[in-house]
Amino acid sequence: MAQGAPLAGVRVIESSMLGPAEMGGLLADLGADVIKVEPPGGDYGRRMTWPIVRSQDGGSECSLLSLHINRGKRSVVLDLRRDEGVAAYLDLARHADVVIEAMRPGALAKRGLTMERLSEVNPRIVFCSISGYGATGPYRDMPSHGIAYDAWAGQVPVEVDQHGFTAMGDHPSIGIHAGPLYGALAILAAVIRARETGRGCAMEVAQSDSAAYFDWYRIETWRSYERPESEVYGNAADGGARRDPGTGGMRGGVRYQIYASSDGRVLFMASEQEFWRNFCEGVGRGDLFERWPGTTYGDHARGNLELQGILTGIFASRSTAEWVAFGDEHNTPIAPVNTPRTVMADPQFQHRFRWLPKERLDADMLLFPVKLEGDPLPEPRRAPTAGEHSEEVLGEVAGYSEERLARLRQAGVLG
Repeated sequence: MAQGAPLAGVRVIESSMLGPAEMGGLLADLGADVIKVEPPGGDYGRRMTWPIVRSQDGGSECSLLSLHINRGKRSVVLDLRRDEGVAAYLDLARHADVVIEAMRPGALAKRGLTMERLSEVNPRIVFCSISGYGATGPYRDMPSHGIAYDAWAGQVPVEVDQHGFTAMGDHPSIGIHAGPLYGALAILAAVIRARETGRGCAMEVAQSDSAAYFDWYRIETWRSYERPESEVYGNAADGGARRDPGTGGMRGGVRYQIYASSDGRVLFMASEQEFWRNFCEGVGRGDLFERWPGTTYGDHARGNLELQGILTGIFASRSTAEWVAFGDEHNTPIAPVNTPRTVMADPQFQHRFRWLPKERLDADMLLFPVKLEGDPLPEPRRAPTAGEHSEEVLGEVAGYSEERLARLRQAGVLG
């Protein structure tokens, strides 16, 4: 736990497997003391997904996913099939602010660790369960993996490969990141209330719900389009015609569109008349503005193929870097079009992000993106091995003596 960090003094007990462990990881990045309680054998997420990274000392291997989402945590192995393991878990919860159940709902309750029992030892405890489809509904007991939440929420493009088989298209993973993010936000709100009132609470978040909510704009737009066109309609620039929701409505756009530069691609975003004028004057083509001035807001000159052809030639005449500099100089929104591989070389990325080097964490990783004035966020420790801190944590947090720890070791409770 880093002194002076935003969440210094907040202790989290996390029972997690695979990707949902990111919820505790976000809190650890902000300085919380996150204690990952694992079963004997540990979280198999260390061996799943790719890439697999060999440690800098060459002594172990671990998935990048696990290295990232478990960095900064401490690991305790407890066999919760044994009464002594459950008792030790309760002793940790007694001195914690939060318990996270990042697996199927009810997994801890099956071991006797219900919200009621946790509240008996700590009335201020905040309990948060994160799972695939949530604790209620017809899908609640279904097994699943991360892409299921995005597919369910309508965010996975379907492609046809060279053999004629359907395949999932490349896409950002939303649910496995949004679920932990929304859950962590709710946890912090609940901890604030618990410290003010002395009352904890239980909450649960589904990664599928989070994937859908993250895409609320498109989903709510389709819902709005169920109403009469006299009540819900499009922009004046489109004559009131309805566009597809979100970025789908940008198809056919000309003044808001991707164009090839001489060495890559740029996104041109002159949807406001002021920006369109600035662009035309900057490239010495005031005639384009005079001929197609557009309306004040949201006019993308949709379907104007003649203008699109002219702009295609103009943008091909300069490099991406030159167009970005042009946009800055002439107050015109122009952005480089990167990929997850090329964005690392972008000067804005290099200025804003800080790499945590592989020499410290076994893999190069990005630091938490929020910037704090004054003291920077603490650098997280490398992700722990299963049970790496069992005796340290039980002694420090629960006050266990060496004799008691020795009994737990001998009984196999610590794995």
